[in-house]
Amino acid sequence: MGKDITVSGKDGAFGGYLAMPSSGLFKSSGGPAVVVIQEIFGINKWIRGVCDMMAEEGYIALAPDLFWRIAPGVQLDPSVPEEKKQGFALYQKYDFEKAFQDIQSTIDYLRTAPGATGKVGNMGFCAGGFLSYLCAARSDTDASASYYGGGIASKLDLMGRIRKPTLLHLAAVDDFVPAEAQAQIKDAAATNPAVTVHVYPGVHHGFCRAIDASVYDAAACKLAHGRTLELFKKHLA
Repeated sequence: MGKDITVSGKDGAFGGYLAMPSSGLFKSSGGPAVVVIQEIFGINKWIRGVCDMMAEEGYIALAPDLFWRIAPGVQLDPSVPEEKKQGFALYQKYDFEKAFQDIQSTIDYLRTAPGATGKVGNMGFCAGGFLSYLCAARSDTDASASYYGGGIASKLDLMGRIRKPTLLHLAAVDDFVPAEAQAQIKDAAATNPAVTVHVYPGVHHGFCRAIDASVYDAAACKLAHGRTLELFKKHLA
């Protein structure tokens, strides 16, 4: 369904995986767009699958390669111990400000992409969930859905800057976002009507990562994706 493309950014061109809708809610008038923000495992089979899923729902979906400065084109399988270890090693070299810059370039690209309506949302997972939160506060995205974003609790000063509708999906049993951090996130979000927090009982960090049986929870993921799709249908249509 999708294809690899190149996006022009401030520091140079970088790759991405683009999936276009062939049917769905917005077929007759083109489609709104969604940036799919990777975990620390690159634009792998699962992230591509998320793009394909969003395309099936009628969205233009693009996952930018945010590791292009350090390991362009990397595609890791977190269910393989050595590849999971490699992902964490790449994370240690990750520049979140540069990644945020690349996401804004991706948003800009999607605003005027062929068939696009001009509306652009984002959804991000793990490290990408943190970047989705940054996008909600600092980019011109139209809607955000952050999945188990580690690091959000360290940037709660940004919560008040969020003006566009935002979902924060949290895993109740999350070693990277422990209970204390989740409580802080919920308290901060309660002061901003643009932000809604959903906590999924009994599931772990990465509960939507379908290629990793150690954490994947189909029921929780279906519920989270349903809420995200409802958000996008309301605010990107």
